[in-house]
Amino acid sequence: MKKDTILNVLKIVIAVAIVLTAILNYNRLSNLDVRALIDGASSILVAELIIIGVYALKSVLFVIPASIIYLSVGLAMEPWRAVLVNMAGIAVEISITFLLGKFLGKSAVEKKIQGTKMGDKLLGMKDKNKNLAIFTIRFVPAFPIDFSSLFMGAFDFKFITYFLFSLLGLAPRIIGFTIIGEAIYKFIPTKYLMLIAIIAVPVALIAMVIKKKVGNKTEGNS
Repeated sequence: MKKDTILNVLKIVIAVAIVLTAILNYNRLSNLDVRALIDGASSILVAELIIIGVYALKSVLFVIPASIIYLSVGLAMEPWRAVLVNMAGIAVEISITFLLGKFLGKSAVEKKIQGTKMGDKLLGMKDKNKNLAIFTIRFVPAFPIDFSSLFMGAFDFKFITYFLFSLLGLAPRIIGFTIIGEAIYKFIPTKYLMLIAIIAVPVALIAMVIKKKVGNKTEGNS
């Protein structure tokens, strides 16, 4: 077999393995109790490594809710430590998924995302100002972190630029969720965190849409 053929077969095998693993473990992963994993750690260092491991797992399986990790870490650690650990975890996550996208290549990733609303938006942004595109994709919660990382890796975005603008765009969200997690520790039981995480993103999106419409109306009246 030719080298290119072997590589293509390997790409298909890896892609299928990722999809099957995500599907077969969807319920377990989407309801992962990160707080319990942290509480069961033998030391703070082990807890931090576990969190980084969760982010690494999320980077290839996609189904673990990011907001749950932010909140859980915020609940379990001091705010400054929680923010640093979450930022480090996100750095690992976006790096791994970017490299995975680069490995799978444009055709595989484009087939995966083309035809979806989010995928078409990403494809429409790839020829625009890439720095602005990266920051916008990260800052707006409408774009899933891992699928957009996969896309940017596959479409040959420069890694350093991608990495820095990704962290810059994600930082407000990560810090916000982490601080919320620390602040609600005494008031909201852990079992309700999933509900909070599910509600938070659409609420943020609705607020942004309303703000945009109000702004447009104001400009139109002026």
